[in-house]
Amino acid sequence: MLAALKNKQTYIRYWASLKYALYVLTHPMDGYWDLSHEKRGSLAAANTILILTLVARIANLQYTSFIFQAVYWEDINIFLYIASIVFPLALWCLGNWGLTTLFDGKGTLKNIYIATCYGMTPYPLFQFPLILFSNMVTVEEGAFYSVLNVISLVWCALWIFLGMMQIHEFSLSKNTLFTVFSLFAMLVMIFILLLFFSMISQGISYFISLGREIIFRM
Repeated sequence: MLAALKNKQTYIRYWASLKYALYVLTHPMDGYWDLSHEKRGSLAAANTILILTLVARIANLQYTSFIFQAVYWEDINIFLYIASIVFPLALWCLGNWGLTTLFDGKGTLKNIYIATCYGMTPYPLFQFPLILFSNMVTVEEGAFYSVLNVISLVWCALWIFLGMMQIHEFSLSKNTLFTVFSLFAMLVMIFILLLFFSMISQGISYFISLGREIIFRM
């Protein structure tokens, strides 16, 4: 009985935190403040929004009219396509957290992740209707599709920006500065990762060549 009650309460909290994303969508300043300070958001809801975003991206490939997006599935790697969202998200959260921690940012890594995912809410909300819309319009009417698609992306970027400003309690100018620094930190991390994997690849190639040479001489 207690376990069932606990599960029900967990389920109610999850749905409340997920529906709260709609409040953040229309009231970003108050919404993001309560998201971090009043614990209105949750990891489960953030993960759900991320999954919906990934599903929207894949559905966009599959079902958007060929007039607006021609897809050759033999050239598509779904895992790389998913990584094109998850990997930058991870780099953004780590880069922003690493920098803001050094300069009195109030947000934790968890807060940054949740706020970023909540900021991605417009994308799935726009993309699923846009997929249907793309199959109902002509090329001449395609400008409406393109404009709405851009609006969804700009909306996400702006809401993520506002989310960082609220959870870190930064001014507009300071948040702008740290947003630029965070993007630069992402590039630095990508460079370090590429350098690391390049060194690993060269090391493996060296030992393989060395092993072949030893076998050949034996």
